[in-house]
Amino acid sequence: MRRSPLPFPSIAAFLIFSLAAERCLGIWLNVPATGTKCVSEDIHPNVVVLADYVVVSDDHSRIPSLSVKVTSPYGNNLHHKENVTHGQFAFTTKEGGNYLACFWVDGNNQGGGDVSVNVDWKTGIAAKDWESVARKEKIEGVELELRKLEGHVETIRENLLYLKAREAEMRMVSERTNGRVAWFSIMSLGICIVASVLQVLYLKRYFQKKKLI
Repeated sequence: MRRSPLPFPSIAAFLIFSLAAERCLGIWLNVPATGTKCVSEDIHPNVVVLADYVVVSDDHSRIPSLSVKVTSPYGNNLHHKENVTHGQFAFTTKEGGNYLACFWVDGNNQGGGDVSVNVDWKTGIAAKDWESVARKEKIEGVELELRKLEGHVETIRENLLYLKAREAEMRMVSERTNGRVAWFSIMSLGICIVASVLQVLYLKRYFQKKKLI
């Protein structure tokens, strides 16, 4: 039997990290007339994010407008537009966490029903303009594909370093928590022992006073 050069777990891990490195999501949102619809993604630092959004309407004579707001995990405003039917936002993440993009219908369009919005959300390598890179560096064909693979490998390496740092951080938190729980248990046991001794001494003194023992 001929053995495969890569075991299945290695192939699965490579596919998972490849998907993490290049993520391109096409999202279809139905924004209610009197509410807000949001889309979010957990992204680590130093990742390029590019997104296009457009209102989709069957009535081309009257296209409803929206307001859009994008915030970072710490609440910083990254993009804010009002009364728009389409647009684009792009940024490089500075902190890791949950990035949130919210859409709501403008006041003059409320009461007209739900509004459909198409969001094309790209992160990492998927957000890079490879056509501009090819024109600037005058590369094409196999060389361009190798450059893309190089970008994938670098992104996978950054993801691994990020996961390693997160694992170390979580391990430190777990160790600190275990230490605090251990000290709390020891203190609780000590308090119980002291209370029991004091109770025994009190009862002994009480019984001696009453001449019961």
